Amino acid sequence: MKAGPDIAMIAALVGDPARANMLTALMTGRALTASELAHQAGITPQTASSHLSKLEAGGLIEQEKQGRHRYYRLSDPDVAGVLEGLAGLAARAGHMRLRTGPKDPALRRARICYDHLAGDLGVQMLDSLRKQRLLRQSKQAIELTAEGERFMAKALQIDAGALAHPRRPLCKACLDWSERRHHLAGTLGAAIMARFTELNWAARDAAPGSRVVNFTRSGEKRFAALFGEKPD
Repeated sequence: MKAGPDIAMIAALVGDPARANMLTALMTGRALTASELAHQAGITPQTASSHLSKLEAGGLIEQEKQGRHRYYRLSDPDVAGVLEGLAGLAARAGHMRLRTGPKDPALRRARICYDHLAGDLGVQMLDSLRKQRLLRQSKQAIELTAEGERFMAKALQIDAGALAHPRRPLCKACLDWSERRHHLAGTLGAAIMARFTELNWAARDAAPGSRVVNFTRSGEKRFAALFGEKPD
């Protein structure tokens, strides 16, 4: 056996359909109970408990106790990034679930990816930030420019200097499964999504397990004013 990270162990944890459904449900960024995750996976609570124990032992999820309840969440934003990347790989390889519904177009347009904006609008936002030279990107490496810092402060009242985190970069490229291009993750991506919510430009769909992000009419106009299509 070769030395190094055991990707087979992680792949085995993610590869089980029930566990994959539970992990996908946690990509909303919300903490969910074992019963809620069992419902999302279509399995019994007893079976869900066994799966959750394996995911926790594997470091993919963590639990938080509140009163008599235990809530589960993804252990790190990087887990969400890996899941989003795997979804993109599955889509490119043609491994798609056949069942679709009325939420599918909305999910592709704008959705939450743990704590940042994904989908068509998420990709559009990153493209616009690059075209306006507010971000510099080389492959997956992204850097906020000085002009970008001023833009964030003026347009969204975000202090980029206050977003430093010891375990998470300010800007990170996250491969979008539906658009097959990158959207913006990292602490800046999370701060922008949080600001959209605070300003009532957008809100997450209230349905359990839904990742859809709905923009208000005024929110769409303000988003387009900042990140609309601009010529190169």
